[in-house]
Amino acid sequence: MKTAAILSFTDAGEALAEKVAAAVAADYVSETLRPRGGLMPAAAELFRSRDALIFIGACGIAVRAIAPHVAQKTADPAVVVLDEKGRFAISLLSGHMGGANDLARLIAERLGAEAVITTATDVNRRFSVDSWAKKQGLVIGSMEAAKRFSAAILRDDLPLCSDLPIDGDPPSGVYFGSEGPLGACVSFREKAPFGVTLPLIPRVLHLGIGCKRGTEEAAIRDAAERVLAEHRLRPEAVRAIASVDVKRDEGGLLAFAASLQLTPAFYTAEELASVEGDFTPSDFVKRTVGVDNVCERAAMQSAGAGGSLIVRKTGSGGVTVAVAAEDRRFRFE
Repeated sequence: MKTAAILSFTDAGEALAEKVAAAVAADYVSETLRPRGGLMPAAAELFRSRDALIFIGACGIAVRAIAPHVAQKTADPAVVVLDEKGRFAISLLSGHMGGANDLARLIAERLGAEAVITTATDVNRRFSVDSWAKKQGLVIGSMEAAKRFSAAILRDDLPLCSDLPIDGDPPSGVYFGSEGPLGACVSFREKAPFGVTLPLIPRVLHLGIGCKRGTEEAAIRDAAERVLAEHRLRPEAVRAIASVDVKRDEGGLLAFAASLQLTPAFYTAEELASVEGDFTPSDFVKRTVGVDNVCERAAMQSAGAGGSLIVRKTGSGGVTVAVAAEDRRFRFE
């Protein structure tokens, strides 16, 4: 669950902070703070470590507190400001990607306040691609293209194409299409159907990996990157790494997973053998680990029901790699 810090500076603000904490409890693990040793040091630590900061007081206080730490919209937390009477909930920073707009609306709805939203797509009731991407778990592949898309959609309707199903009717500003000077593309592959393409990358790829005992991280990384590049699969789409349980102490495999900020999944030979499908058998692998194929079966087991094997067993430098894609759907709300 996301985390929030609620900062207040007066008795009235402190009382409101408790109400805000209760109002967002289903969505945020929050703490209420009344900084007494100086706001700036507290704000610096909270800005780095929390998903949202909620200030109860003047906007100027919040602006001065966060100004030295604002870096980029892909990393900054949501910042919302409430007056101490609780009449307005103002989305101040990271409205879309950080979720400040939604947080301001949530607080306003539950406390009977008015949400103050100033982002152009919201004001003009147009499709917000960065907000939609965040809600759907999509990685924005180019922030420059995202900026151009968000600016252009205020003037024109823009096309969006997808390799995966999207339920619901397209909202105002976007339509299903696969050509044009500017558009967005939902795909785990390297694709550029538009003059300027905004890649929206679903994290749906599962790498199944087999390796010889003592294989170095560099060899595993090279093999995985080679497979992704040869099949034009986006590295950002990798969601999981999987193998057989006898490899759970392989330092190179663990280090590779850690470099991607992933925790590898390990399955027993029995679990892998139970995976249904047409896999590339190996008598040597079966004698060694107890199942006829590791990488393909591990990828499919990790991808879950409905998953599809999109890259079969590929060997390189004592490493075998396969790729499965999980079954995912997205929706317009």
